[in-house]
Amino acid sequence: MSIAERPRTYTPRVESVEAPPQRDRAIDALRALALLAVPTGHWLIGGLSLDGNGALHNASPLSSFAPLAPITWVLQMLGIFFLVGGYASVLSYRRSAARGETRGTWIRGRLARLLRPAVGVTAVWALLAPLLYVLGVPETTLRTAATLVVQPLWFVLVYAVVTALTPYCVTATRRLGGWAAAPLVLTVAVVDFLRYGPYAASIPEWVGLISLFPGWLFGYQLGVSWGEKRLGRPGARLLCVGGVTLFVLLLLVFHYPMSMVGVPGQDRTNSHPPSLLVIALAAAQCGAAILLRDRIAALMRKPALWAPVSAVNASAMTSLCWHQTAMLAAAVPAAFLGAVDGLTTAPGFPTWMLTRLPWLPLFAILLIAIARTTRHLESPWTGLPRGPRLLAGALAVGFSAFALGLA
Repeated sequence: MSIAERPRTYTPRVESVEAPPQRDRAIDALRALALLAVPTGHWLIGGLSLDGNGALHNASPLSSFAPLAPITWVLQMLGIFFLVGGYASVLSYRRSAARGETRGTWIRGRLARLLRPAVGVTAVWALLAPLLYVLGVPETTLRTAATLVVQPLWFVLVYAVVTALTPYCVTATRRLGGWAAAPLVLTVAVVDFLRYGPYAASIPEWVGLISLFPGWLFGYQLGVSWGEKRLGRPGARLLCVGGVTLFVLLLLVFHYPMSMVGVPGQDRTNSHPPSLLVIALAAAQCGAAILLRDRIAALMRKPALWAPVSAVNASAMTSLCWHQTAMLAAAVPAAFLGAVDGLTTAPGFPTWMLTRLPWLPLFAILLIAIARTTRHLESPWTGLPRGPRLLAGALAVGFSAFALGLA
Protein backbone atom coordinates (compact mmCIF):
# COMPACT_ATOMS: atom_id res chain seq x y z
CA MET A 1 0.00 0.00 0.00
CA SER A 2 1.46 3.36 -0.94
CA ILE A 3 1.57 6.36 1.37
CA ALA A 4 -1.16 8.04 -0.63
CA GLU A 5 -3.44 5.02 -0.29
CA ARG A 6 -3.04 4.65 3.48
CA PRO A 7 -6.34 5.31 5.31
CA ARG A 8 -6.43 8.37 7.52
CA THR A 9 -7.39 6.29 10.56
CA TYR A 10 -4.14 4.39 10.22
CA THR A 11 -1.84 7.37 10.62
CA PRO A 12 0.28 6.48 13.65
CA ARG A 13 0.89 9.29 16.13
CA VAL A 14 3.97 7.67 17.57
CA GLU A 15 5.44 7.06 14.16
CA SER A 16 6.07 10.81 13.99
CA VAL A 17 8.48 10.15 16.85
CA GLU A 18 9.98 6.88 15.78
CA ALA A 19 9.79 6.47 12.04
CA PRO A 20 10.29 8.43 8.84
CA PRO A 21 7.34 9.32 6.61
CA GLN A 22 8.69 6.92 3.97
CA ARG A 23 7.75 3.67 5.69
CA ASP A 24 10.64 1.35 6.39
CA ARG A 25 8.63 -1.77 7.05
CA ALA A 26 11.53 -3.79 8.42
CA ILE A 27 12.21 -1.11 11.03
CA ASP A 28 8.51 -0.97 11.88
CA ALA A 29 8.42 -4.76 12.28
CA LEU A 30 11.42 -4.76 14.61
CA ARG A 31 9.87 -1.98 16.68
CA ALA A 32 6.55 -3.82 16.89
CA LEU A 33 8.32 -7.01 17.98
CA ALA A 34 10.18 -5.18 20.75
CA LEU A 35 7.01 -3.38 21.83
CA LEU A 36 4.93 -6.56 22.05
CA ALA A 37 7.63 -8.19 24.18
CA VAL A 38 7.11 -5.60 26.95
CA PRO A 39 3.46 -6.32 27.84
CA THR A 40 3.92 -10.03 27.14
CA GLY A 41 6.83 -10.16 29.58
CA HIS A 42 5.06 -8.16 32.28
CA TRP A 43 1.85 -10.15 31.95
CA LEU A 44 3.62 -13.50 31.86
CA ILE A 45 6.23 -13.16 34.61
CA GLY A 46 4.72 -10.36 36.67
CA GLY A 47 2.03 -11.77 38.92
CA LEU A 48 -0.11 -10.61 41.84
CA SER A 49 -0.93 -12.35 45.09
CA LEU A 50 -3.82 -11.77 47.48
CA ASP A 51 -3.18 -11.42 51.21
CA GLY A 52 -5.55 -12.20 54.06
CA ASN A 53 -6.93 -8.66 54.03
CA GLY A 54 -7.95 -8.82 50.38
CA ALA A 55 -5.08 -6.62 49.18
CA LEU A 56 -2.91 -7.32 46.13
CA HIS A 57 0.87 -7.49 46.19
CA ASN A 58 3.49 -7.81 43.44
CA ALA A 59 4.83 -11.32 42.95
CA SER A 60 6.90 -13.17 40.38
CA PRO A 61 7.09 -16.83 39.32
CA LEU A 62 10.84 -16.29 38.90
CA SER A 63 11.11 -16.24 42.70
CA SER A 64 9.77 -19.78 43.03
CA PHE A 65 11.07 -21.29 39.80
CA ALA A 66 14.50 -20.00 38.75
CA PRO A 67 14.74 -22.22 35.59
CA LEU A 68 12.06 -19.97 34.09
CA ALA A 69 14.72 -17.22 33.78
CA PRO A 70 15.73 -18.06 30.17
CA ILE A 71 12.33 -16.84 28.98
CA THR A 72 13.53 -13.35 29.90
CA TRP A 73 16.33 -13.69 27.34
CA VAL A 74 13.66 -13.73 24.66
CA LEU A 75 11.29 -11.16 26.16
CA GLN A 76 13.99 -8.61 26.98
CA MET A 77 14.12 -6.82 23.62
CA LEU A 78 14.85 -3.27 24.69
CA GLY A 79 18.17 -3.50 22.86
CA ILE A 80 16.27 -3.82 19.58
CA PHE A 81 13.88 -1.02 20.53
CA PHE A 82 16.80 1.33 21.20
CA LEU A 83 18.46 0.16 17.97
CA VAL A 84 15.49 1.07 15.78
CA GLY A 85 14.94 4.22 17.83
CA GLY A 86 18.48 5.41 17.08
CA TYR A 87 18.10 4.47 13.42
CA ALA A 88 14.82 6.40 13.03
CA SER A 89 16.03 9.36 15.09
CA VAL A 90 19.11 9.99 13.00
CA LEU A 91 17.01 10.04 9.83
CA SER A 92 14.54 12.43 11.44
CA TYR A 93 17.38 14.62 12.72
CA ARG A 94 18.91 14.74 9.25
CA ARG A 95 15.59 15.81 7.68
CA SER A 96 15.09 18.43 10.38
CA ALA A 97 18.49 19.93 9.66
CA ALA A 98 17.70 19.97 5.94
CA ARG A 99 14.58 22.03 6.71
CA GLY A 100 16.73 24.55 8.56
CA GLU A 101 15.38 23.69 12.02
CA THR A 102 17.65 24.13 15.03
CA ARG A 103 18.88 21.26 17.14
CA GLY A 104 16.83 22.51 20.09
CA THR A 105 13.62 22.60 18.04
CA TRP A 106 14.10 19.01 16.94
CA ILE A 107 14.84 17.79 20.48
CA ARG A 108 11.87 19.61 22.01
CA GLY A 109 9.52 18.14 19.42
CA ARG A 110 10.75 14.60 20.02
CA LEU A 111 10.60 14.88 23.80
CA ALA A 112 7.08 16.32 23.76
CA ARG A 113 5.81 13.37 21.73
CA LEU A 114 7.49 10.92 24.08
CA LEU A 115 6.41 12.47 27.37
CA ARG A 116 2.76 13.29 26.63
CA PRO A 117 1.51 9.67 26.97
CA ALA A 118 3.50 9.17 30.21
CA VAL A 119 2.05 12.35 31.72
CA GLY A 120 -1.40 11.30 30.51
CA VAL A 121 -1.43 7.86 32.17
CA THR A 122 -0.10 9.11 35.50
CA ALA A 123 -2.48 12.09 35.55
CA VAL A 124 -5.46 9.82 34.86
CA TRP A 125 -4.39 7.44 37.61
CA ALA A 126 -3.99 10.37 40.02
CA LEU A 127 -7.71 11.00 39.54
CA LEU A 128 -8.66 7.32 39.44
CA ALA A 129 -6.87 6.21 42.63
CA PRO A 130 -8.99 8.28 45.09
CA LEU A 131 -12.16 7.08 43.35
CA LEU A 132 -11.08 3.44 43.69
CA TYR A 133 -10.27 4.02 47.36
CA VAL A 134 -13.76 5.39 47.97
CA LEU A 135 -15.18 2.32 46.21
CA GLY A 136 -13.39 0.07 48.70
CA VAL A 137 -10.11 -0.83 47.03
CA PRO A 138 -7.49 -1.27 49.80
CA GLU A 139 -4.67 1.27 49.99
CA THR A 140 -2.13 -1.56 49.69
CA THR A 141 -3.70 -2.59 46.38
CA LEU A 142 -3.57 1.01 45.17
CA ARG A 143 0.11 1.26 46.05
CA THR A 144 0.76 -2.01 44.23
CA ALA A 145 -1.17 -0.71 41.23
CA ALA A 146 0.73 2.58 41.31
CA THR A 147 4.05 0.73 41.29
CA LEU A 148 2.96 -1.33 38.30
CA VAL A 149 1.70 1.72 36.39
CA VAL A 150 4.93 3.68 36.74
CA GLN A 151 7.13 0.59 36.30
CA PRO A 152 7.36 0.90 32.49
CA LEU A 153 7.76 4.68 32.60
CA TRP A 154 11.42 4.58 33.63
CA PHE A 155 11.98 3.51 30.05
CA VAL A 156 10.29 6.67 28.74
CA LEU A 157 12.61 8.84 30.85
CA VAL A 158 15.73 6.98 29.75
CA TYR A 159 14.61 7.01 26.13
CA ALA A 160 13.98 10.76 26.34
CA VAL A 161 17.50 11.35 27.62
CA VAL A 162 19.19 9.23 24.94
CA THR A 163 17.02 10.91 22.28
CA ALA A 164 18.30 14.29 23.46
CA LEU A 165 21.85 12.93 22.98
CA THR A 166 21.23 12.13 19.30
CA PRO A 167 23.38 15.00 17.94
CA TYR A 168 26.31 13.80 20.04
CA CYS A 169 25.73 10.20 18.93
CA VAL A 170 25.90 11.39 15.32
CA THR A 171 29.17 13.20 16.01
CA ALA A 172 30.62 10.10 17.70
CA THR A 173 29.57 7.93 14.74
CA ARG A 174 31.15 10.24 12.20
CA ARG A 175 34.42 10.04 14.12
CA LEU A 176 34.47 6.40 15.22
CA GLY A 177 31.98 4.65 12.94
CA GLY A 178 30.41 1.52 14.39
CA TRP A 179 33.00 1.53 17.19
CA ALA A 180 31.31 4.59 18.75
CA ALA A 181 29.41 2.20 21.05
CA ALA A 182 32.62 0.61 22.38
CA PRO A 183 33.28 3.21 25.14
CA LEU A 184 29.78 2.55 26.46
CA VAL A 185 30.55 -1.17 26.81
CA LEU A 186 33.81 -0.35 28.58
CA THR A 187 32.00 1.96 31.01
CA VAL A 188 29.49 -0.72 31.99
CA ALA A 189 32.27 -3.31 32.32
CA VAL A 190 34.24 -1.07 34.69
CA VAL A 191 31.16 -0.35 36.81
CA ASP A 192 30.33 -4.08 36.99
CA PHE A 193 33.89 -4.80 38.13
CA LEU A 194 33.60 -2.18 40.85
CA ARG A 195 30.20 -3.47 42.00
CA TYR A 196 30.95 -7.18 41.94
CA GLY A 197 34.75 -7.45 41.91
CA PRO A 198 37.16 -8.00 44.81
CA TYR A 199 36.67 -4.46 46.14
CA ALA A 200 32.87 -4.48 45.98
CA ALA A 201 32.46 -4.15 49.76
CA SER A 202 34.08 -0.72 49.73
CA ILE A 203 32.15 0.61 46.70
CA PRO A 204 29.08 2.78 47.46
CA GLU A 205 25.78 1.66 45.93
CA TRP A 206 25.34 4.83 43.86
CA VAL A 207 28.28 3.78 41.65
CA GLY A 208 25.95 1.37 39.89
CA LEU A 209 23.90 4.29 38.60
CA ILE A 210 26.82 5.27 36.37
CA SER A 211 25.81 2.39 34.08
CA LEU A 212 22.21 3.55 33.69
CA PHE A 213 22.51 5.72 30.60
CA PRO A 214 25.62 4.17 28.98
CA GLY A 215 23.96 0.75 29.27
CA TRP A 216 20.77 1.78 27.45
CA LEU A 217 22.55 4.20 25.13
CA PHE A 218 24.52 1.27 23.70
CA GLY A 219 21.72 -0.01 21.45
CA TYR A 220 20.69 3.53 20.50
CA GLN A 221 24.25 4.38 19.46
CA LEU A 222 24.36 1.26 17.31
CA GLY A 223 21.12 2.42 15.67
CA VAL A 224 22.57 5.85 14.95
CA SER A 225 25.65 4.23 13.39
CA TRP A 226 23.37 1.97 11.35
CA GLY A 227 21.31 4.94 10.16
CA GLU A 228 24.50 6.79 9.25
CA LYS A 229 25.58 3.76 7.18
CA ARG A 230 28.64 3.24 9.34
CA LEU A 231 27.50 -0.15 10.64
CA GLY A 232 26.90 -2.88 8.10
CA ARG A 233 26.77 -6.64 7.84
CA PRO A 234 30.40 -7.30 8.89
CA GLY A 235 29.86 -5.27 12.04
CA ALA A 236 26.55 -7.02 12.63
CA ARG A 237 28.23 -10.41 12.46
CA LEU A 238 30.82 -9.23 14.99
CA LEU A 239 28.01 -8.06 17.28
CA CYS A 240 26.27 -11.44 17.04
CA VAL A 241 29.32 -13.57 17.69
CA GLY A 242 30.79 -11.25 20.31
CA GLY A 243 27.47 -10.80 22.09
CA VAL A 244 26.72 -14.52 22.32
CA THR A 245 30.27 -15.33 23.42
CA LEU A 246 30.26 -12.67 26.13
CA PHE A 247 26.78 -13.71 27.27
CA VAL A 248 27.83 -17.33 27.79
CA LEU A 249 31.08 -16.28 29.47
CA LEU A 250 29.32 -13.99 31.95
CA LEU A 251 26.79 -16.67 32.89
CA LEU A 252 29.11 -19.67 33.17
CA VAL A 253 32.36 -18.13 34.37
CA PHE A 254 31.37 -14.95 36.21
CA HIS A 255 28.02 -16.26 37.46
CA TYR A 256 25.83 -13.32 36.53
CA PRO A 257 22.13 -13.73 37.48
CA MET A 258 20.30 -15.66 34.75
CA SER A 259 17.22 -13.45 34.72
CA MET A 260 17.29 -10.30 32.62
CA VAL A 261 14.75 -8.68 34.96
CA GLY A 262 14.79 -8.14 38.69
CA VAL A 263 13.70 -11.06 40.87
CA PRO A 264 12.30 -10.37 44.37
CA GLY A 265 14.71 -11.59 47.02
CA GLN A 266 17.85 -11.49 44.85
CA ASP A 267 20.59 -9.07 45.81
CA ARG A 268 21.78 -8.62 42.20
CA THR A 269 19.87 -7.56 39.13
CA ASN A 270 20.87 -7.27 35.50
CA SER A 271 18.41 -4.58 34.50
CA HIS A 272 18.40 -1.78 37.09
CA PRO A 273 20.95 -0.54 36.22
CA PRO A 274 21.88 -2.56 33.11
CA SER A 275 24.77 -4.94 33.61
CA LEU A 276 27.28 -6.21 31.08
CA LEU A 277 24.96 -9.20 30.51
CA VAL A 278 22.30 -6.82 29.19
CA ILE A 279 24.90 -5.33 26.85
CA ALA A 280 25.87 -8.78 25.59
CA LEU A 281 22.25 -9.71 24.90
CA ALA A 282 21.59 -6.36 23.19
CA ALA A 283 24.68 -6.79 21.01
CA ALA A 284 23.55 -10.24 19.83
CA GLN A 285 19.98 -9.04 19.21
CA CYS A 286 21.05 -5.91 17.35
CA GLY A 287 23.48 -7.83 15.18
CA ALA A 288 20.79 -10.35 14.28
CA ALA A 289 18.29 -7.57 13.53
CA ILE A 290 20.68 -5.88 11.11
CA LEU A 291 21.51 -9.17 9.38
CA LEU A 292 17.83 -10.12 9.04
CA ARG A 293 16.59 -6.72 7.88
CA ASP A 294 16.18 -7.62 4.20
CA ARG A 295 14.33 -10.85 5.00
CA ILE A 296 12.02 -9.01 7.40
CA ALA A 297 11.32 -6.35 4.78
CA ALA A 298 10.36 -9.08 2.30
CA LEU A 299 7.94 -10.61 4.80
CA MET A 300 6.37 -7.22 5.46
CA ARG A 301 5.28 -7.02 1.82
CA LYS A 302 2.54 -9.49 2.74
CA PRO A 303 -0.57 -7.52 3.81
CA ALA A 304 -1.53 -10.14 6.41
CA LEU A 305 1.77 -9.55 8.23
CA TRP A 306 2.06 -5.82 7.64
CA ALA A 307 -1.43 -4.97 8.98
CA PRO A 308 -0.79 -6.02 12.62
CA VAL A 309 2.68 -4.45 12.56
CA SER A 310 1.22 -1.15 11.39
CA ALA A 311 -1.51 -1.36 14.04
CA VAL A 312 1.03 -1.91 16.83
CA ASN A 313 3.14 1.03 15.67
CA ALA A 314 0.01 3.20 15.49
CA SER A 315 -0.33 3.11 19.28
CA ALA A 316 3.16 2.24 20.44
CA MET A 317 3.50 4.61 23.39
CA THR A 318 -0.10 4.06 24.43
CA SER A 319 0.49 0.30 24.64
CA LEU A 320 3.70 0.81 26.58
CA CYS A 321 2.15 3.20 29.10
CA TRP A 322 -1.21 1.47 29.62
CA HIS A 323 -0.55 -2.28 29.44
CA GLN A 324 -0.23 -2.66 33.22
CA THR A 325 -3.53 -0.82 33.61
CA ALA A 326 -5.12 -3.46 31.38
CA MET A 327 -3.94 -6.23 33.71
CA LEU A 328 -5.10 -4.30 36.76
CA ALA A 329 -8.51 -3.76 35.15
CA ALA A 330 -8.98 -7.53 35.44
CA ALA A 331 -7.13 -8.21 38.70
CA VAL A 332 -8.49 -5.45 40.97
CA PRO A 333 -12.18 -6.38 40.53
CA ALA A 334 -11.25 -10.07 40.78
CA ALA A 335 -9.66 -9.43 44.19
CA PHE A 336 -13.13 -8.80 45.62
CA LEU A 337 -14.03 -12.37 44.63
CA GLY A 338 -11.07 -13.88 46.47
CA ALA A 339 -8.34 -16.08 45.02
CA VAL A 340 -8.71 -16.43 41.25
CA ASP A 341 -6.26 -18.91 39.70
CA GLY A 342 -3.64 -17.25 37.53
CA LEU A 343 -4.90 -13.76 38.35
CA THR A 344 -4.75 -13.14 42.11
CA THR A 345 -3.03 -16.32 43.30
CA ALA A 346 0.63 -16.44 44.28
CA PRO A 347 2.77 -17.34 41.24
CA GLY A 348 4.17 -20.84 41.23
CA PHE A 349 5.31 -23.14 38.48
CA PRO A 350 4.13 -24.93 36.45
CA THR A 351 0.57 -24.86 37.78
CA TRP A 352 0.32 -21.08 37.99
CA MET A 353 1.75 -20.58 34.51
CA LEU A 354 -0.87 -22.90 33.02
CA THR A 355 -3.63 -20.88 34.67
CA ARG A 356 -1.98 -17.58 33.75
CA LEU A 357 -1.82 -18.11 29.99
CA PRO A 358 -5.62 -18.03 29.44
CA TRP A 359 -5.75 -14.55 30.98
CA LEU A 360 -3.37 -13.03 28.42
CA PRO A 361 -6.01 -12.69 25.66
CA LEU A 362 -8.28 -10.85 28.12
CA PHE A 363 -5.46 -8.48 29.03
CA ALA A 364 -4.89 -7.85 25.31
CA ILE A 365 -8.58 -7.12 24.72
CA LEU A 366 -8.66 -4.73 27.67
CA LEU A 367 -5.53 -2.98 26.41
CA ILE A 368 -7.07 -2.50 22.96
CA ALA A 369 -10.20 -1.03 24.54
CA ILE A 370 -8.15 1.29 26.75
CA ALA A 371 -5.93 2.32 23.83
CA ARG A 372 -8.93 3.31 21.73
CA THR A 373 -9.93 5.72 24.50
CA THR A 374 -6.53 7.07 25.54
CA ARG A 375 -4.45 7.22 22.37
CA HIS A 376 -5.58 10.83 21.78
CA LEU A 377 -3.27 11.70 24.70
CA GLU A 378 -0.38 11.11 22.29
CA SER A 379 -1.61 13.96 20.06
CA PRO A 380 -0.31 17.53 20.59
CA TRP A 381 -1.93 19.30 23.53
CA THR A 382 -1.70 22.67 21.83
CA GLY A 383 -5.49 23.03 21.91
CA LEU A 384 -5.54 22.82 25.70
CA PRO A 385 -5.23 25.99 27.79
CA ARG A 386 -2.11 26.37 29.90
CA GLY A 387 -4.01 25.68 33.13
CA PRO A 388 -5.14 22.12 32.33
CA ARG A 389 -1.70 21.27 31.02
CA LEU A 390 -0.09 22.44 34.26
CA LEU A 391 -2.70 20.52 36.25
CA ALA A 392 -1.95 17.34 34.31
CA GLY A 393 1.74 17.77 35.05
CA ALA A 394 1.08 18.33 38.75
CA LEU A 395 -1.19 15.26 38.94
CA ALA A 396 1.46 13.18 37.17
CA VAL A 397 4.16 14.26 39.63
CA GLY A 398 1.88 13.61 42.60
CA PHE A 399 0.94 10.11 41.45
CA SER A 400 4.57 9.26 40.67
CA ALA A 401 5.55 10.35 44.19
CA PHE A 402 2.79 8.12 45.60
CA ALA A 403 4.00 5.19 43.50
CA LEU A 404 7.60 5.64 44.61
CA GLY A 405 6.57 5.75 48.27
CA LEU A 406 7.33 9.45 48.63
CA ALA A 407 3.77 10.36 49.55
